[in-house]
Amino acid sequence: MGRRKIIVKQIAADNIAAISWFIESKGMITSANKFTDDVYDFFIQIADNLVSHSLCRDAKRAILGYKCISFKKKYTVVFIESETELIICEFILSKLIYW
Repeated sequence: MGRRKIIVKQIAADNIAAISWFIESKGMITSANKFTDDVYDFFIQIADNLVSHSLCRDAKRAILGYKCISFKKKYTVVFIESETELIICEFILSKLIYW
C-alpha cells in the first residue's frame, strides 16, 4: 500500500495549532496534544494512493477542484490530491462550509 507525499499549507497548520491552543487554554494539555496527533495521523490515513476522494459539495471549492473529507464530524479537511502528493489547503469547522 503506497502513500502520497503530504504537504500541509501554513494556513491549515495555523488553524490546527489555534484549535490545539484553545483546547490547551482550557487546561486540557493532554487532550490538545492528542488532538494534534490525531489530526496528523488522519492526514497519513487519507494519503493512501489507492483511494480517491470526492469533490467538495461546496460550490466554490468544487470549482477550484478541492476535495473535502470530514474529521470527527466537526472539522473539514480541504485538500488537493494528485498521483504523488496530497496538499492540505484548509482545516476548518464544518459549519463554516455552506453546503
